[in-house]
Amino acid sequence: MTTALYRRYRPETFAEVIGQDHVTAPLRQALRNGQVNHAYLFSGPRGCGKTSSARILARILNCERNTEANPTDTPCGQCESCRELARGGPGSLDVVEIDAASHGGVDDARELRERATFAPSRDRFKVFILDEAHMVSPQGFNALLKIVEEPPPHVMFIFATTEPDKVIGTIRSRTHHYPFRLVPPDVMLSFLEQVAQAEGVTVGAGVLQLVVRAGAGSVRDSLSVLDQLIAGSGPAGLDYEGAVALLGFTHASLLDDLVDAIAASDGASAFRVVERVISTGHEPRRFVEDLLERLRDLIVIAAAGDAASAALHDVPADQLAHMRTQAVHLGASELSRSADLINAALSEMTGATSPRLHLELLMARLLLPGADDSVAGFSARLDRLERGGIVSTATLTPAPLLPAAMPSDSVVATPAVA
Repeated sequence: MTTALYRRYRPETFAEVIGQDHVTAPLRQALRNGQVNHAYLFSGPRGCGKTSSARILARILNCERNTEANPTDTPCGQCESCRELARGGPGSLDVVEIDAASHGGVDDARELRERATFAPSRDRFKVFILDEAHMVSPQGFNALLKIVEEPPPHVMFIFATTEPDKVIGTIRSRTHHYPFRLVPPDVMLSFLEQVAQAEGVTVGAGVLQLVVRAGAGSVRDSLSVLDQLIAGSGPAGLDYEGAVALLGFTHASLLDDLVDAIAASDGASAFRVVERVISTGHEPRRFVEDLLERLRDLIVIAAAGDAASAALHDVPADQLAHMRTQAVHLGASELSRSADLINAALSEMTGATSPRLHLELLMARLLLPGADDSVAGFSARLDRLERGGIVSTATLTPAPLLPAAMPSDSVVATPAVA
């Protein structure tokens, strides 16, 4: 059995933590200055480095080379404490990790309070890391309040949570709060490239972009997705087709065909794409999400022009050139209207019993701007006329006006001839 990637590449120093410079920089400076607080609160989305940073902080504090006379912000990696708290190490008796999701009651808090009164067995500090701290009950927090407020000099608390608002204010006010964030896509992409290179895996074009998108800014989730793709890959490595199929994303060619059909007002081609989506087993709502993301990219291209490549740097050059053509053919008004329609349809499809029906109705609305009597619909039709395109009409052609009936008393009498 192999060890998961997110465990093999867990950071061991603050320098290895990616995308959290706003947290690691002040923490390292505080360590170098010897101004360490007795309690910290690390909050943020899952998989962004909260618990790993708590372990790194505990590792630095108990490092033999970190003394009051010579404080440091990097563990030596050589002393016994550093080896125990290293990646894959057995752990230290003086660093206690508690899962608050299953140990959040008042009795657990009282037991923790009693354990905190004992001196460390070997190291300088006894560090308590409370993961999922928002799961501690209010009574449990109240039981911890006194020792968190005035702890012994050898005790430190580190609370890690995804929901800091659920940590009661009396505890939160006694900690230094560091909010973690989701990792930006460009930083994540560079990190995944390093991991793939270290693992000796050949990665096809566009695959890592899909992994970044599936991970949604979480390092752990992204590494888990990459680990799954590597486990199922063959000798040729990771290819785009396999990644799209496994992760459930829509193939770029399918989106291209649909956008081209909408731009050309080609209803037959658009509904053929819908049939392909259903017949290949794609989830309709996921397809609409991917279509909305494509429309977002086209709007960026229409608004930013040549500078759009900076915002869409992860899009291949040939794909970007084709998307520029699509943006020109659709026009800004049609892009904005289509994005609004897709966003509304996405909300309507949540919990729908017939998502295919909603998808087909969405195609009809996209293809028939003449049926939209709103300002957006008029703008889309006017924009298409100005660009020399064809406007689809869904309204009935007005019937010709009938000649007005002549009133019976309108007959002019012929004057008699004398």
